[in-house]
Amino acid sequence: MAAECSIYDHNNYRNVDERSVEERAIDDWLPITSSRTAKWWYSAFHNVTAIVGAGVLGLPYAMSELGWGPGVAVLVVSWIVTLYSLWQMVEMHEVVPGKRFDRYHELGQHAFGEKLGLWIVVPQQLIVEVGVDIVYMITGGQSLKKFHDLVCDDCKDIKLTYFIMIFASVHFVLSQLPSFNSISGVSLAAAIMSLSYSTIAWGASVDRGVQPDVQYGYKSKSTAGTIFNFFSGLGSVVFAYGGHNVVMEIQATMPSTREKPSKKPMWRGVVVAYIVVAICYLPVALIGYWMFGNEVKENILITLQKPKWLIAMANMFVVVHLIGSYQVYAMPVFDMMETVLVKKLDFSPTWYLRLISRTIYVAFTMFIAITFPFFNGLLGFFGGFAFAPTTYFLPCIIWLAICKPRRFSLSWFANWVCIIFGVILTVVGPIGGLRQIILQAKTYKFYV
Repeated sequence: MAAECSIYDHNNYRNVDERSVEERAIDDWLPITSSRTAKWWYSAFHNVTAIVGAGVLGLPYAMSELGWGPGVAVLVVSWIVTLYSLWQMVEMHEVVPGKRFDRYHELGQHAFGEKLGLWIVVPQQLIVEVGVDIVYMITGGQSLKKFHDLVCDDCKDIKLTYFIMIFASVHFVLSQLPSFNSISGVSLAAAIMSLSYSTIAWGASVDRGVQPDVQYGYKSKSTAGTIFNFFSGLGSVVFAYGGHNVVMEIQATMPSTREKPSKKPMWRGVVVAYIVVAICYLPVALIGYWMFGNEVKENILITLQKPKWLIAMANMFVVVHLIGSYQVYAMPVFDMMETVLVKKLDFSPTWYLRLISRTIYVAFTMFIAITFPFFNGLLGFFGGFAFAPTTYFLPCIIWLAICKPRRFSLSWFANWVCIIFGVILTVVGPIGGLRQIILQAKTYKFYV
């Protein structure tokens, strides 16, 4: 990694002990700052849960759109760039002595100013977090439906709407868990499930073997179609690596002293998490594409119809994983909502305020998922403007603004390379998503 950020900015320095009794009470109630007892392995499985989403199952299809050379290059470069930008965020959590940037937007405000930092970070963070939760509602419902259809051939067909509602019902209960540390058990189960269904995906692909007449060329017959598909593949990879939006909040749950800063256990957990990411992503993407070529479906589990019991089990693993992922992405949103309600609108920090606000949020994500089950295409469009910046290059810009590395130094060059790479993804990624929306909207019917 590049040299540590050693330039400290003491502007607006405020010791934590200077907070009023009322401020401390509110911080002790808010979900991000209420508990600071997390261990390094909390960082590991929270990050695995946040990063390794159901997007891993779409990587073989993304490879079919990108091709062997560009596909492998984008996967590997994205792994390196996002690990580097994640390291920067871990380092900057306590870049000002005596102060912790517990939330992504607080770091942005320190770099760009109180108002501008808020407007740069919060809209992008909300698009990612709320958008991911809606997509996970849809994907959770789809996986439940696949499981039902696989284990019950003779059963009456049930609409996707009802399966989304079943998936949502779990979150009406789990969303009442107060803090990040309180969902650690759910997150651990989700991390284990992500590794399990990824292993099933590539293991079952190996068992099927290379298919007869497999082809690795681009599917589209036209140049324009190939380019649009290529852009869509890039968007899928960006979606798969998105997890930085909850990093500052995860680190906020860790204890920190001058002798033992939180960045050390946090970084240890991140390294473990990224090893797991590589173990999940590369075999699924490369083996899935190798076995099925450009005939692979958007979800590798759809391509793998047999053995039926194993694919049914993998779909249930996906459901369990998505339950944990939904909660990890929802927790910073709950924190934002409750901060506004308590600090800005002067509501009392009570259990029934939490019950009402979080229930409304879960109901909202469920309603959007039921209404627009092609929202994954919409997220590919809007998420391109938020996933790529907040994951690939916004941390690099903040690093340049706060740490001010020497011009033309290794750190300076590394950050600018990441910024250029991220900006390219931000520009071209949404184009594929827009085309997908247009194609799906032609045949779309509400509530089917």
